Amino acid sequence: MDLRVAAYAVIVDADDRILLAHWNEGRRAAWTLPGGGLEAGEDPEHAARREVREETGYRAAIGELLGIHSRVIPATRRLATDATGPLHALRIVYRAKIVGGRLRHEIGGSTDRAEWFPLSAVGGLQRVKLVDIALKMSADG
Repeated sequence: MDLRVAAYAVIVDADDRILLAHWNEGRRAAWTLPGGGLEAGEDPEHAARREVREETGYRAAIGELLGIHSRVIPATRRLATDATGPLHALRIVYRAKIVGGRLRHEIGGSTDRAEWFPLSAVGGLQRVKLVDIALKMSADG
């Protein structure tokens, strides 16, 4: 079984818009939270800041820990095209805010663009389940 530990940021601005990144790897492209896998020995908060910067161009201040979501994804449900076994996904979700930078798209990464969406429009987007899980964590917190 593969294990992937990742950190993500829920960033909602004063206009009730959420910042999402367009994930383009695997079998199906979808909108996701800015974030991604930890590098060896990396602190999760640092990983979340780094990933927000890489995927969106913004500098983020990491706030409260909203929760940790653990899920085992069977091999047949994995989105990665080279997956051969199940994946244990451990996702650390933080609230964050923008403190600098400007919106830009990632080049050559696992995402190809980033955009702000009204929270009311998220339900109509092609998105990964983590977006809904994190929004529920954010509302409960």
